[in-house]
Amino acid sequence: MKLTLQTDFALRTMIYAAFKQERIKISEVAQFFDISKAHVAKVVNLLSRHGYIRSIRGPGGGLELAKPPDQISIGEIVRCVEGSTHMLECMSISDVCTIQHFCSLQEILFEAERVQEDYLLSKTIADVVPGKADMKKRSS
Repeated sequence: MKLTLQTDFALRTMIYAAFKQERIKISEVAQFFDISKAHVAKVVNLLSRHGYIRSIRGPGGGLELAKPPDQISIGEIVRCVEGSTHMLECMSISDVCTIQHFCSLQEILFEAERVQEDYLLSKTIADVVPGKADMKKRSS
C-alpha cells in the first residue's frame, strides 16, 4: 500500500495536535511541517467531519483532538482519508481480469491487506507522538 500525501498530512496533523495537548491553528501545523495551509485545511475538514478533530470557532478557538490520542488508531485515520486501500483493482471490482474467477493471488493479497489493516488498527496516535526534545530539534 502506498499512502497519499493527504493521508500523510492528516497523520502529521493528528500527531502534532496530540503532542501539543492544547488548541492549535491550521497555520501553526502548516508552518511546523512546511506545508501549505490549504492542504492542512483540507485534511482538517475531513478529520473534523469524521469526528477525529474538533474545530472551535471564535476568540481562543482552534483545533483539538476530539478523542484522546490513545483512542484514535492510525488505521482509522488511513481508512478515513484513503477509503479503499486494495492492492489491485480486481480486489474491489468484478470482471476486470480474465483469470479473476480462479486466481489464487487474490486470496494471498486479501490476507496481506487484512494483516496490514489489523496492525495499523492496533497502533494509536499516542504510539507515535514524539518526545519534547525531538519536536524542539525540528522547530530549531
